[in-house]
Amino acid sequence: MPETPAALRSKPVVTAFLRYRGRVLLVRRSGRVGSYQGRWSAISGYLEDPDPLQQALREIREETGLDTEVLRLRARAEPLEVPAPELGICWMVHPFLFELDDPAGIATARWLN
Repeated sequence: MPETPAALRSKPVVTAFLRYRGRVLLVRRSGRVGSYQGRWSAISGYLEDPDPLQQALREIREETGLDTEVLRLRARAEPLEVPAPELGICWMVHPFLFELDDPAGIATARWLN
């Protein structure tokens, strides 16, 4: 795993991209989250579970209400550093791509081509 820039504290997170018929889901971040309130993003959250995949699935359930049985894991990548010096953080992002069988029931979202 790469080293975090010295002045920034490392924060491990998961980011889950959901794809449906070639389109990628974006959700609006709540005003109650610690960073990037009101911005559009993939589904993400702090890594609290020892298994990043399980954390990603939990975040998807919490943020969309989707049952994880409608998802298929298509790809996962090695963690990557995303420095955010304005926050004094270097995000250590564990990225995942899931294919979604049915987007019914997802609110407050945008599907991008």
